[in-house]
Amino acid sequence: MDKNIEIKICMGTGGMAAGGKEVMAAFQQSLNEAGIKAAVSENCSVHQVGCRGFCARDVLVDVVINGEKTTYQYIKPDMVERIVKEHIVGGEAVQDWTVKEDYHTFHEKQIKVVLADCGEVDPEDIDSYISREGYEALKKVLSGMTPEKVISSIEASGLRGRGGAGFPTGVKWDFARRAPGDVKYIICNADEGDPGAFMDRSIIEGNPHAVIEGMIIGAYAIGAMQGYVYIRAEYPLAVERLKIALEQARQRGYLGKNILESGFDFDIKIKLGAGAFVCGEETALIASIEGKRGMPRPKPPFPAQKGLWGKPTVINNVETLANVPPIIRNGALWFARFGTEKSKGTKVFALTGKVKNTGLIEVPMGISLREIIYDIGGGIEGERKLKAVQTGGPSGGCIPAEYIDIPVDYESLARMGSIVGSGGMVVMDETDCMVNIAKYFLEFTQAESCGKCVPCRIGTKRLLEILSRITDGRGRPGDIDLLITLSEDVKAGSLCGLGQTAPNPVLSTIRYFRDEYEAHIYDKRCPAGVCKNLLTYTIIEEFCKGCTMCARVCPAGAIVGEKKQPHRIVQEICIKCGACFETCKFKAIKKG
Repeated sequence: MDKNIEIKICMGTGGMAAGGKEVMAAFQQSLNEAGIKAAVSENCSVHQVGCRGFCARDVLVDVVINGEKTTYQYIKPDMVERIVKEHIVGGEAVQDWTVKEDYHTFHEKQIKVVLADCGEVDPEDIDSYISREGYEALKKVLSGMTPEKVISSIEASGLRGRGGAGFPTGVKWDFARRAPGDVKYIICNADEGDPGAFMDRSIIEGNPHAVIEGMIIGAYAIGAMQGYVYIRAEYPLAVERLKIALEQARQRGYLGKNILESGFDFDIKIKLGAGAFVCGEETALIASIEGKRGMPRPKPPFPAQKGLWGKPTVINNVETLANVPPIIRNGALWFARFGTEKSKGTKVFALTGKVKNTGLIEVPMGISLREIIYDIGGGIEGERKLKAVQTGGPSGGCIPAEYIDIPVDYESLARMGSIVGSGGMVVMDETDCMVNIAKYFLEFTQAESCGKCVPCRIGTKRLLEILSRITDGRGRPGDIDLLITLSEDVKAGSLCGLGQTAPNPVLSTIRYFRDEYEAHIYDKRCPAGVCKNLLTYTIIEEFCKGCTMCARVCPAGAIVGEKKQPHRIVQEICIKCGACFETCKFKAIKKG
């Protein structure tokens, strides 16, 4: 056969959920039926790759023939035979199923550092990673760099922690390096728990060796012989691929005793977390690894001084560690040329919500929210108006549409009352109620509070009670000021980052959407038409045709009237389910 064929199938969580396994099996079968021995012949391979980013288009498939790549979207098993016959055998791509201009626009403004190999390498094949300069950074470090030189390179790059706090990575490593003691640890924090966030999971699923290599380099820099990956058990695919990658790394001599004959010993264990959001906080995470209940402790001492089992410990999140190999390979100045003066490099975000193009993106620090939402995200679904963007998950804040041109970096978002966080980014439109959004995030943080300190345990509960009262139509004069005062008290008095940031959604929504709070409290009205107890459904007589459809779907029998005559809703009986509103074809029912 004179063709060189490579078929790459997205098998991240999104790709698997869309049927990636079945698509792969269909390709292997169709190729065999066409007389092409897939995955056996040197000139034809079918293999899995991690998340391609544009999760909404899964299953995404690359067909590469003699170096020329064609990407297909929304692929199902019954579509594969045609692709094999017309494209792989016949030489003509099936244009009906290839990606369109918006797919390329989605990637156009992205700069891939951490995600550069996701969607390219087989996450279960170490040779696939090695073929793209994998473990070259480790070889460079062990063959000619002192630990101090490694740390100075990371410091010069400007890399800051991508888990939320944004603390300089090199400074943290230097603290641990200088801390007294022969036993030290490095921990990868993969306990990602923000609603709508899937950055760390996708990185491990798509390129686990990058994280492992970053951990080994970090361990060498601080003088650690043992590392842990703390990952939630709810990520079974990421856990399985991590296990495979660790075993492969040991077999090739990248982990264990005398790594690459350098005299450096280091190995990594996996610790499964039970899904407690508070264990994303480093001292609670340490307690969990030690077999204790995951609860934070006061700082100082910081983990770099006294961490796991009382020994100096560095904790970095997945994305931070995955940045290390390319920084070492390409140099600190290469990384520092991306981003802004104080926020260097790129950042991975999970773009979700009311945006057309949802998925995983990696952008340079300093890019504007407008570019992310409209250029990469394709704008708002249904051509509705942008209302706000929530960054930083439950620890972040809601930024209104009027500030859409601000740069996305640590300092700018902090000034807006939000944070970069680990990378969750939820887009909201005019149909979202900002009071209800604040309540949603408070429900999450209140449920995830470990209960150790009173300000967080009791304060978040009281905040949630007030918000629930407001959205139920029982808001009282003075509730807004009470929310502000209580929020400030919770922030000031809480022991760890969970409680210190839990009020952010409340404070930011009051700051920018106070009028919505006032409408709920004083007018007993939800402007977005979301809060059920504040809704009223009425029939507009001049639009009503008397078709009786609304009356037939009303479960409470609250709609009365003669056929072909305008109907009315008996408010005392109406349960505000919205069935009539959704059913009416004539837009005769008003919700407000």
